[in-house]
This record gives sequence, C-alpha cells and structure tokens, in this order.
Amino acid sequence: MQFKVYVDGQEGTTGLRIHEYLARRSDIELLRIAPELRKDSAERARLLNAADVAFLCLPDAASREAVALLTNPKTCVIDASTAFRTDPGWVFGLPELAPGQRERLRQSKRIANPGCHATSFILLLRPLVDAGLVPPTLPVAATSLTGYSGGGKKMIEQYQAVPLEPALTSPRPYALTLAHKHVPEMMTHTGLVARPVLLPVVANFYKGLAVSVPLHRAQLPADATPEAVQATFEQRYAGERFVQVRPLRDAATLQDGFFDLQACNDTNRVDIFVFASDTQILLMARLDNLGKGASGAAVQAMNVHLGVDEGLGL
Repeated sequence: MQFKVYVDGQEGTTGLRIHEYLARRSDIELLRIAPELRKDSAERARLLNAADVAFLCLPDAASREAVALLTNPKTCVIDASTAFRTDPGWVFGLPELAPGQRERLRQSKRIANPGCHATSFILLLRPLVDAGLVPPTLPVAATSLTGYSGGGKKMIEQYQAVPLEPALTSPRPYALTLAHKHVPEMMTHTGLVARPVLLPVVANFYKGLAVSVPLHRAQLPADATPEAVQATFEQRYAGERFVQVRPLRDAATLQDGFFDLQACNDTNRVDIFVFASDTQILLMARLDNLGKGASGAAVQAMNVHLGVDEGLGL
C-alpha cells in the first residue's frame, strides 16, 4: 500500500530533509506542487486534501492558513511550526513523551512537531517531574548549543559566505529577551509551572545540538540522588530505539574531558547524560537538530500514525 504525502514548504531546510527521507521509500507517493503554483491557494488546497499525510514546513501564520484550507477529514497534518505545539486540540509529536503518547499519535489527525531545543529539554525534564524528583515549581535554567542550520536558509547563507564575517567565528547567544518561542512547549510538555530560562547559543558548525540543565541537589527532594535520576531515565526510556541513556558519569566523556556535541548527527537518536558531584547534577541531551530535532521527528511521528515500522526511512 502506498501513502500519499504532500510537503507544504518543501523548499525550506526541514521540508527538503523530509523529502530526502521519503524519496527512498517505496510505500510513499510524494505529491509535488509546480514551482509557479507554490503560492496558489487552490492548488495547495487540492494537494493538501489529496494527501494521507501533509507536512507543513511553514512560518506560523502560513501554517494556520494551510490548516484552514483542509476539508478532508482523513488527511493527517504534521505541522513543523510553533503554531500548535501547546494547542490542546493537537497531539505533540514526540512518541517518547509519556506512556500512551503513541496511541494518541495513531488516533490524531493533527500533530504538532516539537522544536529542537524543546525536544532535548522535555526528554530530560518530563521523566523527573513525573517521578517527583524535580518539583514543577523549581526554577530551571537551560543552555542549548546548536549548529547554524536550525536558523534556516538565511542563516545558512551567512555562515557559508566567503569570507566569513568575524562575528560569526565565535558562538553567539541569542533570544536575550527571554521570550524564545520554544519555552511555552517546554513548560506545557514537562509539567513545569515555573518558566524556565533558556539560553540558546548558535555556533559555526552546520548541525548538532546539546541542551544542558544544571541542578543543585539542595533544591531537590532528598531522594533525588544522581543514581535515582539515572534509574528514572533508564526506566522511562527502556526499549526506546531512538533514545539512548548513557551510563551515569559517562566514562568515555569524562576520559576525553570534552563533550562531543555532534555525535548524534545523521541519526534520529537522542543521547541522555547524567553527570554529578556530591552537591550538583548536570543533565545533558544531544541530537541532530535537523534529524530528531526537526525532519526526523516529523517522519517518525508519521510512521507511528500510519502504523508502519517507527524507524522506516530513518
């Protein structure tokens, strides 16, 4: 059986990568829009409603417009923007979020693809909040170091220009108004009620992302030991093919002395780490921001929804 799939916004970084994943599959028929009709509402509506699955790789406003064009109740929409990530009428496209999430993805026709920073943060914090090891009221801060591909075509062009602007040769913190667009979904899908401080940093490498969350043990419940945190991750992600929990105080990382931020590139994998001292715990998660952080996650959610092998094409 072939499934018809349309990518609205196929020219962008996420859309192109989804096309790459799907073009190799014999079970997918890719519907394509003629270049001259990309902004033609009638043609877009025709393709959206002809699809079994429609990916929206568009800005928020354009995604809302695309959803308004849908009249076919059988079309499943997977939206890659931030427009619907906290909408209770949409299912968050992270199968590993919590028990029962895959069934929700199978049943829903409206799936909101997670953000890259948010995916790592949520996979770190949600199990600990659920287990009572991190209070929902705890003020949490996170630093996310990412490659420039997450900034889209314009940023990619800036970083790949010759000569490179001197300001781009060093890491650049951004979102300094403390209003990053991923923060609402980070709260909604972890259960945190205190707004976390997110400091994203873009640097001069193409892809790869790592989120780090420092915790003071004095601010945690007495039973929130490093061993308990580690065991919680191992229990929550047992059997998950795309989440790998590394050993407590990962010996290979400590021996080298430096964290390999790009080790998950070209995979759909997330690696989870717990480093600790007597008084502090450092949580870290890394992924490919174009894979599990964007396009790979969208394809994985589609596979779950369609009931095919979850890793097909990934």
